[in-house]
Amino acid sequence: MQPGDRVQVTTGVVSYEGLVMPSTTTDHLVIKGEDGYNVGVARADAEVEILESGDDPAGHTTEHEVSAVTFDAELPEIALISTGGTIASTVDYRTGAVSARFDAEDVLRAVPELAGRANYRGRVVTNVLSENMTPEVWVDLATVVHEEIERGVDGVVVMHGTDTMQYTAAALSFMLDTPVPIVLTGSQRSADRPSSDNVMNAVSAVEAATSDVADVLVCMHATESDDRCSLHRGTRVRKSHTSRRDAFETIGNLPVGTVDPADGTVTFRRTLPVRGGVEPAIKPELETDVELLKVTPGMDPSIYEWLEGTAGVVIEGTGLGHVHTDHIPYLESLIEDGTHVVMTSQCLEGRVCDRVYDTGRDLLDAGVIEAEDTLPETAVVKLMWVLANRDDVATAMREPLAGELNRRSIPWT
Repeated sequence: MQPGDRVQVTTGVVSYEGLVMPSTTTDHLVIKGEDGYNVGVARADAEVEILESGDDPAGHTTEHEVSAVTFDAELPEIALISTGGTIASTVDYRTGAVSARFDAEDVLRAVPELAGRANYRGRVVTNVLSENMTPEVWVDLATVVHEEIERGVDGVVVMHGTDTMQYTAAALSFMLDTPVPIVLTGSQRSADRPSSDNVMNAVSAVEAATSDVADVLVCMHATESDDRCSLHRGTRVRKSHTSRRDAFETIGNLPVGTVDPADGTVTFRRTLPVRGGVEPAIKPELETDVELLKVTPGMDPSIYEWLEGTAGVVIEGTGLGHVHTDHIPYLESLIEDGTHVVMTSQCLEGRVCDRVYDTGRDLLDAGVIEAEDTLPETAVVKLMWVLANRDDVATAMREPLAGELNRRSIPWT
C-alpha cells in the first residue's frame, strides 16, 4: 500500500473509502475521503483493501504541445492555456502538499462542467506554481497566446497560479494587441478540497472569453459564496488576501464586470475595447533589469547604492509619493547614471502628486517620474516593457497604454 492508492478501510463497524495520504507516523493511516476531508485510523485496528493503484498514469502533455477536445462544431473555439497553479493542481502523494501537475486536457477532464460551452484547444506553456513565474515565461506565454489568436480562436483562457497572476495579466496587457478576450483565472483552493473554487472560476472564465470585449481580464470569485465571479482589467487588479476565495479586487474602482455561472450571463459596468477592434500584434520584448523598492521610516539610504547600474527602479513611496529627504541625493545620482526611477504610492488608492510638498518638488527636480495612479506591481511590468519598446520612457510611464492609469481621478462607477 502506497500513498495515492485508493483503499477501503474498515475499523469496527465503520468503513472509509478514499486515497492514502502520506503520514509522518507508522502507527496511523491517513485517508482522504470523497468529501475532501482527511480521516486518521489506527493501523492496528484497520482492515485495508486496495481498490485501485495510485501509480501516476503516463501521457501528460509536455510544454507547448497541443491537445484538443471538441464537443460541438457550432460552438466557439477557446484556447485553454495552462501555466500551472492551484487550478491545475492535485495532491502530491510524495509530500502531501499541493503541486502543479495537470496539463490542459487533464483540467478539461477534471472540470466536466466546461463541456458544451465551447470547443477547446489545450496548450501547456509551463507547469509551475506561480511563485516560480518569471518574465521569461511571460514572453513564452504571450507568444503562445498570440499564435492561438492568429489561428482564429474566439477567446483565450489562461490557467494561472494566483500569487503572481496580477503580474502576468499586466505583462500580457502591454505585450499584446488582441481582437478577442484573454481571460486569466485560477483557484485559491485545490480541486481535492470541498470548498474549491476551480470549477466556478473556470466556467466563468470561458463565458467571459466568449463575450464581445477584447481585453486582458482576470476572472475570480466576487464573494466568498458561489454566486458570481468578478472580471478585473489586467492592469488594475491586485490579490489582496492570502486565502479567501474573493481575494482579488480592482484597485481604484469596482470590477469592470461580472459573470453569473448559473446561466453564463456576462455583464460589464464600463466600456472596454470591443471584439475585432484591432489586428492581433505582439511586442514581447522586456528589459528585466528593473527593481521594486518599498521605502520605510528610517531606511538606510545607502540601499540605493546597491541599485547602481540598474535599468529601472520603481519606488513605493509614502502618501503622495514621497521618500525621506536624505534619500533624494541618492536618487538623483542614480538618475544621472542612467537609471529610470518611477514613483508610485504605498496607498494604492489615489494617485502620486509630487507638486504639493517640498519633498515632492525636489524629487521631480531630481528627475523622478510620476506614475500617476498606476499600481506598484503594474508599474514594474510596465517599466520593463517601456524600456524595451519606447524611447520616451518618462512620457510613456505617465500615459495610459493598457488601462493601467487614469488621466484624472473620478468617483467609482
